[in-house]
Amino acid sequence: MESVLLHGLELYVRILLTAINAKYIHSNPAVYSLKAYAKAYKGQIKLAEFTINNYTDDILQAIYKEKPDFLGFSCYIWNITLIGQLCMELRKLLPEIKIWLGGPEVSYDAKKRLEATEAIDGVMIGEGEETFRELLDYYIADKLPLDQVKGIAFRHSARKNTDSLLFRENLRTEFVTITPLRPEIGFSTLPFPYDDLADFKNKIIYYETSRGCPYSCSYCLSSIDKKVRFRDTGLVKQELAIFLNHKVPQVKFVESTLYILKRFIASLQQGESLLLSLC
Repeated sequence: MESVLLHGLELYVRILLTAINAKYIHSNPAVYSLKAYAKAYKGQIKLAEFTINNYTDDILQAIYKEKPDFLGFSCYIWNITLIGQLCMELRKLLPEIKIWLGGPEVSYDAKKRLEATEAIDGVMIGEGEETFRELLDYYIADKLPLDQVKGIAFRHSARKNTDSLLFRENLRTEFVTITPLRPEIGFSTLPFPYDDLADFKNKIIYYETSRGCPYSCSYCLSSIDKKVRFRDTGLVKQELAIFLNHKVPQVKFVESTLYILKRFIASLQQGESLLLSLC
């Protein structure tokens, strides 16, 4: 990646956030939330959504046509194998691209993931909105060193102005840097993630009113947080009204607990035209 500052002006860096969903009707709230939070760089960020049923070559071709400088993948249990394959092929096609992973499927073993997959430059650990914005502060605006971005694991090839192929050949443990974990963000400070609801025609929209879980179920990654953070009730009602005003037929709540039933459903008296479901 070239230096991004010229006489104090930011240069254009192509950012592509990519989601691979389980079905066509699904959408990925994570990539929309990352883009909304990094609003200063919104014009340089594109989103791409595919499904696990797409041919690998078709996904590769679509990403290659965008020729991003920074490529982010949202990783879950249903797509992690496919994403690993894509990263290996994209490294051959676009050798200088910076490839970052995020999501629950890579947050808990970021160092191991980097050591095992030479095509990956870095992993965003845990909550991604502020981490992603600071990564763009580094890559685009040169506002802070990469080592000062909290909540990431990366190898030297993730840095700007490095010979990615040279450093990628050395996968020794000492070349993986892990920064301190990022403090939890104020959940109500996150912006509404959806710009144009017309883009979701014939698709399910996902929406969060809480993050985290107080329980310790051994099979669930949500148990890592050990606590719950709620979005402000008034803000939730305002945002659900947006769905209602746009006649969105179905919204799925992405919740780790069932507290939402007690806290919100009773207050949604105007929601009879909106099908609410838990995910």
